[in-house]
Amino acid sequence: MLTTNPFDDDKLREECGVFGILGATDAAALVALGLHALQHRGQESAGIVAFDGEHFAVHRALGQVGDNFSSEAVMRPLKGNAAIGHVRYATTGDTALRNVQPLFADFEFGGFGLAHNGNLTNAMTLRRQLVRRGCLFQSTTDTEVIVHLMATARGGSVIDRMVEALRQVEGAYSLVAMAKDQIIGVRDPRGVRPLVLGMLGDAPVLASETCALDIIGADFVRDIEPGEMVVLTAAGVQSLRPFQPEKSRFCIFEYIYFARPDSLVEGSSVYKVRKAIGAHLAQESHVDADVIIPVPDSGVPAAIGYAEESGIPFELGIIRNHYVGRTFIQPTDKIRHLGVKLKHNANRHYIQGKRVILVDDSIVRGTTSVKIVEMMRAAGAKEVHMRISSPPTRHSCFYGIDTPEKEKLLAHKLSVEEMNRYIGSDSLAFISNDGLYKALGHAGRDASGPQYCDACFTGDYPIPLTDYEGTPGGEVAFLAERRA
Repeated sequence: MLTTNPFDDDKLREECGVFGILGATDAAALVALGLHALQHRGQESAGIVAFDGEHFAVHRALGQVGDNFSSEAVMRPLKGNAAIGHVRYATTGDTALRNVQPLFADFEFGGFGLAHNGNLTNAMTLRRQLVRRGCLFQSTTDTEVIVHLMATARGGSVIDRMVEALRQVEGAYSLVAMAKDQIIGVRDPRGVRPLVLGMLGDAPVLASETCALDIIGADFVRDIEPGEMVVLTAAGVQSLRPFQPEKSRFCIFEYIYFARPDSLVEGSSVYKVRKAIGAHLAQESHVDADVIIPVPDSGVPAAIGYAEESGIPFELGIIRNHYVGRTFIQPTDKIRHLGVKLKHNANRHYIQGKRVILVDDSIVRGTTSVKIVEMMRAAGAKEVHMRISSPPTRHSCFYGIDTPEKEKLLAHKLSVEEMNRYIGSDSLAFISNDGLYKALGHAGRDASGPQYCDACFTGDYPIPLTDYEGTPGGEVAFLAERRA
């Protein structure tokens, strides 16, 4: 099988996207639209749970939103004015229908749907305890731990049970849940993963990003705050603070790569931040060149910022074919070798004889960068310089981003100069940690208490890694078990 997205295969994988709306006609259809806007956050599966005032309806499927929620036969049963949805990339649990969210369960208080973006760092520990108590798990996803903790709680309302459950978990989570006549949104006390509140007329909306509000014509109201629980009912939006306050550590990689550039994240335009990162990158590590070329599509805003700061022309020197499917079968090695050109092709006129600066958002394993540099050389580039709009990724993420174990991260194994030789570029530079923070409007990274979660660059993990620290064999064994 030949992968037709060779560039994307070497990217860090998005976590998941969540969406919910209460009090709107055809709520499930609006959720489907919202999930379309969040498709970049997970392409493996999608699901919707709807409530019509009496009954819950659930549809979950492998594949993308458009493949599964376009037909009347699927959408007709999803009736009601309340619905939640989820798009998934598997950071825990394999890609199987049993792991597709939202998860749904029948409690004493009635039906309950749960959609989760993030990762629980003590889920395996809690799961073992729950299994010993007699709980029967139906999935391998960490999200189901929350369902069982609620089921074994001491009783009370759905809010009471949910609070009791979440006080036992560690990790990063933004949750959208639905019970009879209410939708609940929660962010973990560190606020690692995003969640926003909007309004569509009188109907409140929860979403991972503001671009999902835009697609249905909803107005952005505010970010759900770290450690906040909001309860949406017919009476309005209630805000609760059930957890001890912690210093916010929002995921800095949302700005660099994960969030859509047309979203507002924590009050900032993602597109504007990425341009600012590119400008700081140019200030820190400029080299004489003839043209600035982004690695599509995520490198574009940073490359524009770099070009504006340096005064060097910006050109689309790599053209992406957006109409190629994810994979196809080819029988010969010769055809397989040509696969890189199925989705990306060098725009030779703007490369031949030129000194090229390539701007990309990250280097993970390095295989992508090798192919890009080779492509530029083959198109006649005189020099190829790579500039990366994030610091070197030296550590694995345990908070909802699927990263290789650190032994497979190129920056963990090699110095920057060694990486430069490996990928075959004339020079290689990354933005500094301080430069990244300055692009976000700070004086620099505060070593005594950084403003973001930047553990993938620094190894400074803000939330305990209970499962990882308790797994014999270390990181490789832990990541293998988590993905099982």
